[in-house]
Amino acid sequence: MGKLRIVPCTYKFASDYVNRYHRHHNAPVGCKFCIAVSDGEDIHGVAICGRPLSRYLDNGYTCEVLRVCTDGTYNVCSMLYGACCRIAKAMGYTKIITYTLISENGASLKASGFTNEGLAGGVMWTGERNKNNTLPHVMKNRWVKVFQ
Repeated sequence: MGKLRIVPCTYKFASDYVNRYHRHHNAPVGCKFCIAVSDGEDIHGVAICGRPLSRYLDNGYTCEVLRVCTDGTYNVCSMLYGACCRIAKAMGYTKIITYTLISENGASLKASGFTNEGLAGGVMWTGERNKNNTLPHVMKNRWVKVFQ
């Protein structure tokens, strides 16, 4: 395996990767940007970033990491989160957020400088367009990083 590096990827590629390998989510609908980690031959993970799903947080200056999915290769998750932060900051965002299930420890987020804001969201979205989806019906932790 060669040296790991961040590479651009299309939304279609990232979505296909997430739909194939993510443990509990399908790909989100739409994005602002997608990236991947490659060793020169294989892709070891992807990240999809976009507008915050919560309309209360969608102020035009907040970016959300909507999905991160890896094959388990060491450090790939942290590489993706770090690159998402650098890209979002370069695009003019002042804050980046993401969510984890309460069963996930957030080690890669801590390593990337995110702070756990605590429990967020409900166990299920109850809006008119609720499609009785198969998302995990558990509370989540919201993680945030503010850019200086």
